[in-house]
Amino acid sequence: MTDPVLVGSELCVTRRGTTILDGVSLTVGSDAAMLVQGPSGAGKSTLFNVLGLLEPPSSGRLEVDGRDASKLSERQRASLRRTTLGFVFQDFQLIGDLTARENASLPQEHAGDCDPDWLDTLFERLGISGLAHQYPATLSGGEKQRVAIARALANRPEIILADEPTGQLDPDTAESVLNLLFSMKESTETALIVISHDPQLAQRFDERLFIRGGTLVSDAASTPDASPSTETN
Repeated sequence: MTDPVLVGSELCVTRRGTTILDGVSLTVGSDAAMLVQGPSGAGKSTLFNVLGLLEPPSSGRLEVDGRDASKLSERQRASLRRTTLGFVFQDFQLIGDLTARENASLPQEHAGDCDPDWLDTLFERLGISGLAHQYPATLSGGEKQRVAIARALANRPEIILADEPTGQLDPDTAESVLNLLFSMKESTETALIVISHDPQLAQRFDERLFIRGGTLVSDAASTPDASPSTETN
C-alpha cells in the first residue's frame, strides 16, 4: 500500500443508545480502490458520512490527509472537504436553481480555483456536454448523477467518496462513468471509495469490504450475505 491518505481507528457511532458503527478500522492508500458492500441498515451510509467529514464519530480517531479530524474546527473540516474530498451522493444533491455546469463548478468556486477547461473535459467524457445549461428539474436521474460525478471530480480531489455512483445509470453509461472514476484515480493517484450494491463492480476493485452490524469484514466476496439491498443508515 502507498502512503495512507485516510486512516480510521476504532470508529464508533451511537445514536439514541443504538450502535451504528462498532469499532471500524481501515486504512486507505493514496491510490487505493475500495468497495464497501453490506445489507440494509448495516451502517454503510453512516460510514460514508464519517469518512467524508460530514458526521463526527462518537469515538475513535479519523485522520484525513494526515490531519486528525477531531482537532479541526468546522471551518477547517469544510476546507478539507473542499480541497481533499470529492463526493457523489446517492440522491445527487444538486441545487435546483443552478444549471448543470454551475452545479459542477461549485467546488472550484468555493476553493477559488476555477478551471473551465477541466470542467469541459469532464462533461465531454461523461457525455453531458449538451446538458451544461440545463437545470436539474429537466434532467433524468442518470443525467443528474453524471453531473454530480463531474462536481465530485471538479477539484481533482485526493479521495473520491461515491455512494451508489452507477445506481441510476444504464449499463453503457455506468461503464463509462466507472471508467472515468478509475482513470482519474490512476492518473492522479486518487483514492477511490465506493459504496455500491452492484455485484458486477467487485472485480474492478483492489479492496472489498463488507459491513454487517456496524462491523467491517475484510473480503466482501467471501461473505455469504453480501446481497444487494437499499441502505438506510
